[in-house]
Amino acid sequence: MTAIRNRTFEALVTEAEAASVDGWDFSWFEGRATEERPSWGYARAMGERLARASAALDIQTGGGEVLDSAPKLPQLTAATEGWPPNVAKATALLHSRGAVVVAAAEDAPLPFAAEAFDLVVSRHPVRTYWDEVARVLRPGGTYFSQQVGPASVVEVVEYFLGPQPDKVKNGRHPDLAVAAAEAAGLDLVDLRSERLRIEFHDIGAVVHFLRKVIWMVPGFTVDQYRPQLRTLHEQIETEGPFIAHSTRFLIEARKPEARKPEAPKPESRRP
Repeated sequence: MTAIRNRTFEALVTEAEAASVDGWDFSWFEGRATEERPSWGYARAMGERLARASAALDIQTGGGEVLDSAPKLPQLTAATEGWPPNVAKATALLHSRGAVVVAAAEDAPLPFAAEAFDLVVSRHPVRTYWDEVARVLRPGGTYFSQQVGPASVVEVVEYFLGPQPDKVKNGRHPDLAVAAAEAAGLDLVDLRSERLRIEFHDIGAVVHFLRKVIWMVPGFTVDQYRPQLRTLHEQIETEGPFIAHSTRFLIEARKPEARKPEAPKPESRRP
């Protein structure tokens, strides 16, 4: 940490601008930023469900790192991703695991037949299209997802963009996800939510974060926000880490079993 804090603003920013932001590998932040992890352990819980599934789909897989962390994948495993650099990275990573990666826009219908999967998973989807999830799930199948909650890392957003309206900050509320899941015909199995502490220890970590999580400050560039970045760098140097908080929620929903057709009632006979 000392070596980082002794470096100049320009050196830290230049290094962060040059770092790759492909995939969902966050190892670049080691020693530069920390984030508490949700208590439920999404990757472990996802892996347990994958081990029991016969056909699974990972929506918006990123670079495939989370799916690849599962010790065992079903014989039929597919993943979708919309950003071309991540499609290539996920394909290279997951090919040896027997999983197929399909390039698919985030806002387009899923390119799979109805009732193709008994498990659908997704970590931090930009948006969940519940009708499509319900369509590709088999009766009795499960959707299991960790999602970004309301006002996540709002301290960073408001530092650069100013105060945000409540409608924007609460747009990812778990209650909205539950209502949408039920409207699509799914039954809620589990819902949990937590607020987690984040510490940015140098300005390079802030720059890398905003380049990687592009929806936080849309269109972010160092040149556009250089004055604010320099001020924040000086604040971190004198006061210590910049503190923010992420919110996460875990949602699990199940598609009801298909109802068996009722046996026809025998016709009554009059004497």
